[in-house]
Amino acid sequence: MDAPGPGFEFEQPIYDLHCRLRELDEQSEKTTEVEDEVRGLRREIADLTKQVYSDLSPWQTVQVARHKSRPHTVDYLSLAFDEFVELHGDKHFGDDQAIRTGFAKLDQFKVMIVGHEKGRTYKEKSACYFGCSHPEGYRKAMGKMRMAAKYGLPIICLIDTPGAYPGIGAEERGQAQVIAENMYAMSRLKTLIICVVIGEGGSGGALGIGVGDRVAVLQHAYYSVISPEGCAGIIWKSHEYASKAAEALRFTSDHLKKLGVVDDIIAEPLGGAHRDHHQMASRVKMYLIKTLNELSTIPVDDLLQQRYDKFRRMGVFLESGESAAEATV
Repeated sequence: MDAPGPGFEFEQPIYDLHCRLRELDEQSEKTTEVEDEVRGLRREIADLTKQVYSDLSPWQTVQVARHKSRPHTVDYLSLAFDEFVELHGDKHFGDDQAIRTGFAKLDQFKVMIVGHEKGRTYKEKSACYFGCSHPEGYRKAMGKMRMAAKYGLPIICLIDTPGAYPGIGAEERGQAQVIAENMYAMSRLKTLIICVVIGEGGSGGALGIGVGDRVAVLQHAYYSVISPEGCAGIIWKSHEYASKAAEALRFTSDHLKKLGVVDDIIAEPLGGAHRDHHQMASRVKMYLIKTLNELSTIPVDDLLQQRYDKFRRMGVFLESGESAAEATV
């Protein structure tokens, strides 16, 4: 496990232990006492990391989901999939780099990939608008999903966005309408769809590629109607209340599972997905293969009915005003 940087305040005790371990590793003379201390420190680091990450607050979960080293769609494409062939453009306006689409192979399955991309370098982030897609990105996604349905290919959507791009140009080109059209079209596509929230799942930007037969979320990702900063700005008129908003939104993986918003939680490596890209990609790959095997045996008409029923069950309220799902939390 790589040493964490001191970026997260809640990780500072872990970082301090790593610094001590590095000092011992750099010593030229390795005595029995030093080797014993090294082994003890490694156990202590693992135990402390497990303790810290098993009890993250919602705001801390947001920080982990936004970690600069967290694996993105392009990382999963190179680590979990084979023979990816990218498809570009929406045939109307342009090619939005915030959404990547293309054919890929996953074990014995040929699939269509649709995923948000944030970029690593500043140049890449600028080109991808930090993962915030424009209408042409969602039109590109829908065009490629219709192509997949035409040829009977399963669709895999990797969600990682703070939200759809909110600029004037995007609104003028029909941002809200195209997201709504995507949600409607995905509910009726005659092929199986698996959606996985790999980082941030923000608002309509996530829902634009988020309607599927199975919706999963990584352990330290979040899926929300709005970002905590946006919620705090609306309710408390200040982003300083973002941590308070995060508590109220109940968007962590455990809450999402209990509320019936997602079907499955994919466990992350110790200390988060950013610590071990290969292990995280392996876990996502195993989940996708298992789910593809399960869904591929279900007739398409039954899939469509189950998909419809799944989303209709969300948001059902009791007469007391408390949601049916929330009553069980």
